[in-house]
Amino acid sequence: MPGRAKMRPMHDHTDHPPDCGCHLHAAPQDDTPPRMAPNTLFDALFAPHMDSAAPFLEWRGRRIGYAKFLRLAARAANAYAAAGLDAGDRVIVQAGKSPTALALYAGAVQAGVVYLPLNPAYTAGEVAHFREDSGARLLICDPASEQVLAGGCPVLTLAADGDSGSFLELMSTQEDVAAVAERGPDDLAALLYTSGTTGRSKGAMLTHRNLLSNAETLRDLWRFSAADRLIHALPIFHTHGLFVATNITLLAGGNMILLPKFDADAVVDALPRATAMMGVPTFYTRLLDDDRLDRALAADMRLFISGSAPLLAETHDRFTARTGHRILERYGMTETNMSTSNPYDGDRRAGTVGLPLPDVELKIRHPETGADLPPGEIGIIEVRGPNVFQGYWNMPGKTAEELRPDGFFITGDLAVQGADGYVTIVGRARDLIISGGLNVYPKEVEEAIDALPGVVESAVIGVPHADMGEAVVAAVVGDVTPEAVMAGLTGLARYKQPRHVEIVPELPRNTMGKVQKAALREAHARLFAG
Repeated sequence: MPGRAKMRPMHDHTDHPPDCGCHLHAAPQDDTPPRMAPNTLFDALFAPHMDSAAPFLEWRGRRIGYAKFLRLAARAANAYAAAGLDAGDRVIVQAGKSPTALALYAGAVQAGVVYLPLNPAYTAGEVAHFREDSGARLLICDPASEQVLAGGCPVLTLAADGDSGSFLELMSTQEDVAAVAERGPDDLAALLYTSGTTGRSKGAMLTHRNLLSNAETLRDLWRFSAADRLIHALPIFHTHGLFVATNITLLAGGNMILLPKFDADAVVDALPRATAMMGVPTFYTRLLDDDRLDRALAADMRLFISGSAPLLAETHDRFTARTGHRILERYGMTETNMSTSNPYDGDRRAGTVGLPLPDVELKIRHPETGADLPPGEIGIIEVRGPNVFQGYWNMPGKTAEELRPDGFFITGDLAVQGADGYVTIVGRARDLIISGGLNVYPKEVEEAIDALPGVVESAVIGVPHADMGEAVVAAVVGDVTPEAVMAGLTGLARYKQPRHVEIVPELPRNTMGKVQKAALREAHARLFAG
């Protein structure tokens, strides 16, 4: 185990001068790092920057260089070892977004520890399930949650701002150089649990190859370089913010403006200093509500990327009109990272998620027979490539159901692929409505509703109906009446038209902006009962 260093004080300086002695600016204690073992992710993402003074993060007015950040990551790696973790052990991190929290991920890669990030909104009961299922050896959480999460594996803490907590105190006693654990392409790097909107949450096993291959492909496809400065307002407990945004920046040698969360004022302030932004649709709709967004504000930006939830065609068009930029939409999921993207050069088509990535094979297959479907027919997306996960943790049966022996993953997403290769998502297979024996694809109905005057957005679901099996129900946000919505849908076949329209103030969403249709179905389950 690494030798212990003198305890350094924990404090929160506003400007963090380089000689302040805090955990972000500690000077190296040893000029001779331990011998580096081969480690697929570490060698690609972190090793090239060990001695770099180039900026990596901007956080609340402070600038943190690569070398300083990686010394902090090394302390995290050593702290994992001090806490008794070996390569291959799992650590759960349920903490707020901060440079220190990001260093916990980097330190896990260096130590060979499997990283398991959790949404801070998860309850104690949910965390208990993840801890038991994963066999985690350590849980790191906010100090306010320490007592309620006690039990099972050891619990240490990290405050939301990253500047205090018992794990940070442990880090401060460690050397700021650390050995690199030997990890190959097929070793696990992370365990990410799905949202669990239907049934038990599943732990997707992601390897070093899965994460690195996807980052390399996207860096090249989206033209990221050391000249880029990315606005990072995404959470870091999800593949979008933790792996796509962070890993691409590291590979390119660029830097990030790290924001605790999306805040329109903070993003507007950052835009003139940035070149790229990754976000979810709500980022862009909220920016469009801000009068400050215009071509001058976005003049130095080269790329806006959206994902994690569908982006309305109207949002595409309004954003282009206001800024001159065409948002690039892509498609991915926890089990695959990214699988498709609209092109950097070429037609970024609203309503589509673009083309399969260069190293990804994509097929549209029949939901029941698994037969390949021709262009223009709706079926389930299946993908194969180095980005596809290795299966579900402790769930061999579920893995066999969704991951074919030939390596194709059955995503559960319904889509159609045009003859030119562009993919359009229709919806989740579990969201398909079968009314009177006929298939109703929610997205088709939603697009018709969203085109009506006064409608902001909508969500269409199927609920139990004694006669029809399922009835089409629409939840609509906007200055409109149910009668106006119904009257505007006469262009749809009768069986596709909603039997009930409810005007709601907002749609239920998760932290990544996805509409939670399971919650809507539950709320309306007895609408036609009795």
